[in-house]
Amino acid sequence: MNQQKSYPIVLSIAGSDSSGGAGIQADLKTFSSLGVYGATAITAITAQNTQGVHSQLAIPPQMVHDQIIAVIDDLHPSFIKIGMLSNAEIVLAVAEALSHYSIPIILDPVIVSSSGHRLLSIEAQEVLKQKLLPIATLITPNIPEMQALTSMSLSTFSEKEKAAQHLMDYGIKAILLKGGHEEGNTKTDILFSKTANGIQHSTFSADTIPTTNIHGTGCTLSSAITAFMARGLDMQQAISHAKNYITQAITAGANVKIGHGFGPVNHGFNPLKMQINDIK
Repeated sequence: MNQQKSYPIVLSIAGSDSSGGAGIQADLKTFSSLGVYGATAITAITAQNTQGVHSQLAIPPQMVHDQIIAVIDDLHPSFIKIGMLSNAEIVLAVAEALSHYSIPIILDPVIVSSSGHRLLSIEAQEVLKQKLLPIATLITPNIPEMQALTSMSLSTFSEKEKAAQHLMDYGIKAILLKGGHEEGNTKTDILFSKTANGIQHSTFSADTIPTTNIHGTGCTLSSAITAFMARGLDMQQAISHAKNYITQAITAGANVKIGHGFGPVNHGFNPLKMQINDIK
C-alpha cells in the first residue's frame, strides 16, 4: 500500500468580502497561491466593493462555533488564522470552540475597514482582548488597530514598545505591528516577541509602492504568515516570506483596474505548487 500523504491544512475564521479582495476570499486566494489547503469558518457576510462596506450581516454564533468544530475534528488544521469577528457573541463562540484544541493562532484584529466602516463592535473589542489575545500565537494589528486596542499613542518606537508590552500582559507571545499606514518611502513592520530577557524586536521593511490597489493587504499578509508557518517555517522566516509575498502581490496588481475605489492585490502573481507531506 502506498504511504498516505496530505497537504498542509489551515483554517481561516473570518468574514466574507463580496468584492473578493479581502476577508475569506483573500485568505483562500493566498492559501492557494502559497501551496496550502484552506478551510473556512465564516463569521459574517458583507456587502462591499472597492469603494467601501455597504452593510454587514453577522452569522449566528452557534453556526460559527459549529463550522470551527466540524473543520477541526475532520481536517485537523495545523494553523488557524482569525480575521473579522463582528460582535462579542461571535468572539465568545470562537473562543469557546478553540478552547478544546491546542492549535497555533494568527490573529488579525480587524476592527475598522479601510473605508472607515467599523467591522468589530466596541464591546467585542474588549471581549477579544480578554478571550482571544491570551491564546494567540501572533497578532498582526496595523497602527489604527493597535491604537484602538491599547488607547495609546504610537508616534515613537518607545511608545510602540510600551503598547506591545501592554497587550502582552494579556498573554500574547508575539505582536507584528504593521507600518502600512505610516508615511514615507519605506513601510516597516515591527515584530515584538516576549522572551526570558524581556521584549525583543525585529523589523521587516519594503519600499512604498505608489498605488491605490491595497484592498485586503492586512488579510493577505496574516494569511501568508499562516501559510508559510504551515509549510514549516518558523515565525521570523514566515513573516519575512509573507512580507515579500505581499510586496510582490501589490506590485503585480498596482496598475490593474478592478472597481472604482481601492482595488485588490494580485494574489496569484506566481503561485506555488501544493505542498504534499507524508502523514506521520
